[in-house]
Amino acid sequence: MFLQHFGGFAEMGISSNRVEDFLDIACHETNLKISTEAIPPLEIHRVCLPPKQTTIQKLKQRLSEIFFPDDPLYRFKNQTLFRKMVLGLEYFFPIFQWGSSYSFSLLRSDFISGLTIASLAIPQGISYAKLANLPPIIGLYSSFVPPLIYSVLGSSRHLGVGPVSIASLVMGTMLDETISYTEEPVLYLKLAFTATFFAGLFQASLGLFRLGFIIDFLSKATLVGFMAGAAVIVSLQQLKGLLGIVHFTSKMQIIPSMRKPKLFWISAAAPLTSVILSTLLVFLFKSKVHEISAIGHLPKGMNPPSAKMLYFHGPYLVLAIKTGITTGILSLTEGIAVGRTFASLKNYQVDGNKEMMAIGLMNMAGSCSSCYVTTGNHLLRSFSRSAVNYNAGAQTAVSNIVMAAAVLVTLLFLMPLFYYTPNVILAAIIITAVIGLIDYQAAFRLWKVDKLDFLACLCSFFGVLFISVQMGLAVAVGVSVFKILLHVTRPNSVVLGNIPGTQIYLNISCYGEAIRVPSFLILAIESPIYFANSNYLQERILRWVREEEERIQANKESIMQCIVLDMTAVTAIDTSGIEAIHELRKTLDKRSLQLVLVNPVGNVMEKLHGSKFLESFGPNGLYLSVGEAVADISSLWKAQL
Repeated sequence: MFLQHFGGFAEMGISSNRVEDFLDIACHETNLKISTEAIPPLEIHRVCLPPKQTTIQKLKQRLSEIFFPDDPLYRFKNQTLFRKMVLGLEYFFPIFQWGSSYSFSLLRSDFISGLTIASLAIPQGISYAKLANLPPIIGLYSSFVPPLIYSVLGSSRHLGVGPVSIASLVMGTMLDETISYTEEPVLYLKLAFTATFFAGLFQASLGLFRLGFIIDFLSKATLVGFMAGAAVIVSLQQLKGLLGIVHFTSKMQIIPSMRKPKLFWISAAAPLTSVILSTLLVFLFKSKVHEISAIGHLPKGMNPPSAKMLYFHGPYLVLAIKTGITTGILSLTEGIAVGRTFASLKNYQVDGNKEMMAIGLMNMAGSCSSCYVTTGNHLLRSFSRSAVNYNAGAQTAVSNIVMAAAVLVTLLFLMPLFYYTPNVILAAIIITAVIGLIDYQAAFRLWKVDKLDFLACLCSFFGVLFISVQMGLAVAVGVSVFKILLHVTRPNSVVLGNIPGTQIYLNISCYGEAIRVPSFLILAIESPIYFANSNYLQERILRWVREEEERIQANKESIMQCIVLDMTAVTAIDTSGIEAIHELRKTLDKRSLQLVLVNPVGNVMEKLHGSKFLESFGPNGLYLSVGEAVADISSLWKAQL
């Protein structure tokens, strides 16, 4: 039995004098003779400290990795002053970066794509404004000014800018819970503009202070569920306009909505074509279709200023700020995700922090020009402006300028044509647009890959459906934070075994060929050791010890004498973690068990050394690899016999 466990051990490469004696014992017990002449000596390496750094140097390096992981200033290195000025101008205004090489062939592609997305932006802008309980003209205003600003400041070449369904829905829901848009339309409009201002301020601040990691708390899994739930709610709410239902619930949950007609069908005809044909039909037969609800009068002209309408004091200021931050997070998450998706398809990079500043400044300026929250359209949407822009051949942000110009022409000259546009078509456009947010394929992938992610998706989905949109968002964020806390506070730890004939040690539950080394319990911790998980890890390791002792007793194997703790994956440790290991060592000492640490990484080693903790381990308590630890400690045991 002894030789069977150590059959591959002799080939691992252990210092020759120790291995020969060690194998002599094994062979004596089994009456076998094994030649060890070919076994090379194994050098025991010392674990070194990282290069010494001052506290200021460490802090500078740490802050640099937190706030500047992309090293945005690398382009300025070793450049002349004039070149640095040019690069700075290009950095803050990306239009100068691609504008110098702009050509007629690019203009032709951008012109076609700009007109194409304008044909989509005009009907969607009107529809989404109604989704936010705003006058339809506000949707067109929001499709004019923001795209112009983004084309100068944004770094994405394919992002189609304008109102989006999710932000419109959330804004309309949150404001309407406190202020009725029918009873107090002026106050409602003021709060919508103010919420847009705070959304932009929040977004720009994230970019300016490089805090974009905050939006990462909305994980992909929770967003899939949230958007699907919101899409269902939006679609059900549009039954009012689609089927001409007069008395329809305004509550944004699925149960009140499903009390009305349960089945509906809608054509997926192109939005602009639907608007033109339906408007023409209503106009031609207006004398016979009085009961059809239409948009009515829309004022002509460019965006009127709205800076004086911003609401910076009064009882509803908190509501405006809360709505702005919520819609700002959603629109920012959507816009950056779309921009990065298309950038990867065309092999260029999108600076997330610059995008936050561009979208934020765009919304701040928009709030002063009668616009509400805008961003880039989501890729999953059936009629996404960004997807249409990409497929139509857009090459640069000029396509947004062309789209804005087309919207301007519409605002100046074509407003009377929308008078007879039926609301049923707007409801149909909204349903057609948001139905693509139900990404069942993504949900299925979550189920196949990660059940916890799928649970997070379901929680946010049902939170939206059965509670409310904003509570669904809160559930989504809560589930995301819970996942982080779960991984931090309950990190993984595994038992390692040796691959015979090698110095490789792997998880025995994953690799059937990995065998336990007699008298050793080899554990690997796959997480930093912080105050949040130090007590758990201490208790979990002691449980591993108890379980191993029970297994040894049941199988009548060699008694356990040493616990080897592989710290290769422990990327950080704090004082609580050091104290936990110290307490663990003392507990094991009382049970005559030796604790050995293996391969602590640089900053972990530095903290262990600085705490004087390693002094209590002695010369045989720290090794560079598990193989060296097992070999050296085994030879020491043999020498003591």
